[in-house]
Amino acid sequence: MPNEKLTLVVPDELAGRRLDQALSKLCPQHSRSRLQRWVKAGNVKVDDRIIRQRDPVKAGATIEIVPIYETQTHWSVEAIPLDIIYEDESIIVLNKPAGLVVHPGAGNPDHTLLNALLYHDQTLQQVPRAGIVQRLDKDTSGIMVVARTPSAHTFLVDQLKQRLVRREYQAIVNGVMTAGGRVAAAIGRHPVHRKRMAVMERGKPATSHYRILKKYPAHTHIQLTLESGRTHQIRVHMAYIRFPVVGDPVYGGRNLLPKNVSQAFRQTIQSFPRQALHACVLGLQHPVSADDMIWTVPLPKDIQDLLNAIESDARNK
Repeated sequence: MPNEKLTLVVPDELAGRRLDQALSKLCPQHSRSRLQRWVKAGNVKVDDRIIRQRDPVKAGATIEIVPIYETQTHWSVEAIPLDIIYEDESIIVLNKPAGLVVHPGAGNPDHTLLNALLYHDQTLQQVPRAGIVQRLDKDTSGIMVVARTPSAHTFLVDQLKQRLVRREYQAIVNGVMTAGGRVAAAIGRHPVHRKRMAVMERGKPATSHYRILKKYPAHTHIQLTLESGRTHQIRVHMAYIRFPVVGDPVYGGRNLLPKNVSQAFRQTIQSFPRQALHACVLGLQHPVSADDMIWTVPLPKDIQDLLNAIESDARNK
């Protein structure tokens, strides 16, 4: 990552503001914590002097910044294939397969999407979380965006916080819905089962919208959009309204099927190895060009095969 010097001039409207506050306004592509680290490290000079972050700046003062990006070398690099849909100097958009963990963690120190990204582009070691700004569960497939620069990372994280990133999912749920709707229910860590999430009064606000794509005798194919992005949000919300995602090993419960289904169809539903949930659409503003961009990926083969089996069973009723 090139450490090119940045030169800025304090405008009249920022006169008298603290240095860190002025920097935050002048450099929105960088997080406040990153700018504060540079000030503390002596990488920021005002009129050729090093000052404290709380010191005021004058109108017309020249600020020089030598950005230093920390290299995170504790992650391994692995040649894991990536299904890249789009990439340029600022972002990578990819289609994550089911079964791939996004970020190393307890029980998953490697063999993750992050390790694969570092093999694809080792400069991502200098970007927070190797550029990952959103996560999908291990067994949720679909579209994701990765930032290739620290400034793109800051921009996209901010877009997510402001709910300006468009995310659409498709899922197959147990039960027959009568209509689409909205679930607004706070989500937090389960008080007993710490690896699970749950709807709870003291959780973080979470809202999911869903609409019906097609109804079947015992299932519904739905499309969902999110206003928030809580851990396991769709899975928790659908289970909360008693339409759990097919195949969900944590929140799905038992697959309830009519008695008159064939043994083959029963086996297909009960043996589906993951939650039938796929991130299919991603829309965002490009961090450099500011262009509105949108990408769509089709359902993966396993979910499409599941839908075909449900369709076939419905025709035979």
